[in-house]
Amino acid sequence: MNERRIILFGGSFDPVHKGHIRVAEYARQFLAAERVVLIAAGRSPHKQQHPRASGDHRMAMLRLAVEGHAGLEVSDFELNRPQPSYTYDTVAHFRKLFGDEAALYWLLGADLVGDLGSWYRVCDLIDACRIAVMVRGGYPEPNFSALEEQIGTARVNKLRQWMIPTPAVEASSTDIRQRLAEGQGPGDQVPPAVAEYIDQFGLYVRGPMEKRGG
Repeated sequence: MNERRIILFGGSFDPVHKGHIRVAEYARQFLAAERVVLIAAGRSPHKQQHPRASGDHRMAMLRLAVEGHAGLEVSDFELNRPQPSYTYDTVAHFRKLFGDEAALYWLLGADLVGDLGSWYRVCDLIDACRIAVMVRGGYPEPNFSALEEQIGTARVNKLRQWMIPTPAVEASSTDIRQRLAEGQGPGDQVPPAVAEYIDQFGLYVRGPMEKRGG
């Protein structure tokens, strides 16, 4: 009997762009997963700044972005929790939701591997799911050696087991926000429905004080 594979893809999605969708679809195909759940992040304990758009706006854009993409769905679980949002708690929630028989994967960018040692209950997290490390084409594999003293060789080997060579992604939420703040459109980096939503609600546009540099 084939195992049931579920991918959890957390992120600020501020805003969601085509690169996010491309990575989600690629990971689903690569891991032969049943679905990918895109989870809009609450307040991360590892980030000082809040997302620019509200949770409601980010969720609305996510819903628009996954329309027509079979196997992709969205979740506002972290947005509805008291802050801060810890990945371990999110995985524990989805473990209860999908049951012990499901194989849960958490997508993690290779650039975040070095920070894993400081994550809340990181050893329990690695034991609770399969962390799939996304390594972009043309980039070196992450350096796991510094983690061995913190989480042990067995868990480092588990991280190495599920590396995904993801396609290069040109889109960047930071660049999109900058373009919009400068009065430009988002270009073709976001799905058309998301671009229309951003325009409709005037998201990421600088206020009068910001335009004056105040």
